[in-house]
Amino acid sequence: MDVRSPRDGKAIEELGHYDPMVRETDARAILNGERIAYWMSVGAIPTDKVRVLIKKYGVNGTHLPQQLAALERIKTTRPTAPPPRHVPLRKAKNESAAQAEPSGDASESVPPESAPESVE
Repeated sequence: MDVRSPRDGKAIEELGHYDPMVRETDARAILNGERIAYWMSVGAIPTDKVRVLIKKYGVNGTHLPQQLAALERIKTTRPTAPPPRHVPLRKAKNESAAQAEPSGDASESVPPESAPESVE
């Protein structure tokens, strides 16, 4: 985040994400280590909590093997959705009635327009 931007403002670049709802603790933080290293080299200063995440899951993180194992477990335990079913659409009653009638003169099927009332 840029220091000059508001608290919930637009980020300069997304460098990863953290999802606290993931059951596997080591799979909660996914970071882009190369981009983090770049931004740190040009003077970016991470907050204390982000510094801990970088230390654990960054390029040379201490928890990288555990993170890879946790991500693999999530991939294998996640249920897959069944293939989508094709459900044919039913015709509307008006369409089936219109198709059943012979299409004689087009002027007969159009209702006559009523004359607008004058307002005084």
